[in-house]
Amino acid sequence: MPSPTVAILVAAGAGVRMGAGVPKALMPLAGRPMLAWSVAALERSGRIDALVVVAPPGREDEVGAAVSTAVPLTVVPGGDSRADSVRLGLAAAPAAAGTVLVHDAARPLLSPELVGAVLDAADGADGAIAAAPVVDTLKRAGEGGVIDATLPRQGLWGAQTPQAFAANVLRGAVDRAAAEGALGAATDCASMVEAAGGRVRLVESGGPNLKVTTPADRALAEAVLAARARE
Repeated sequence: MPSPTVAILVAAGAGVRMGAGVPKALMPLAGRPMLAWSVAALERSGRIDALVVVAPPGREDEVGAAVSTAVPLTVVPGGDSRADSVRLGLAAAPAAAGTVLVHDAARPLLSPELVGAVLDAADGADGAIAAAPVVDTLKRAGEGGVIDATLPRQGLWGAQTPQAFAANVLRGAVDRAAAEGALGAATDCASMVEAAGGRVRLVESGGPNLKVTTPADRALAEAVLAARARE
């Protein structure tokens, strides 16, 4: 029997820039709390055996009430950084998990197809992540905001979520980062796995998978969700 696949939904951000008065994951988006869109996509993928949601500390009950799923659910408080929240989510995941998929609730346009593609790509590697090729010209800022250099964009990708890993690989990478005091600097899980020598594949997200950080992002996400509902 295959080992279980566990999803960790990171939903612990305060969302200060949104000015919504509630944690970002609980902010209404197209008629539902934002995290509910990711939960629905994870469940519809048919690939997730258990779900751990990492909530803003003190808001665990509200987050649990906002999640409707038939998948076994655990809600835990988040940590001081994103990587620390992932560490706490891992600690709550079933020990028997063979694969762990991590997704940010701030990316509500997740599709079941992308979940499956990332999980498939992780098979035979240490992990796989959703990503998009960099299309903008990259500038490096120097002193006073003056351009210091133009960087070649060939071969560069912007990392997104979901990110999937062999559970033992991710646990080892997170433990190593914690021991080295590097959790606060880790902006995604793949960077920790890479630092531990892991081999991680890129999966082109192929469609809108934006991260909601501003009111303009929220409006765009709602427009995309409305368009999907009309399809």
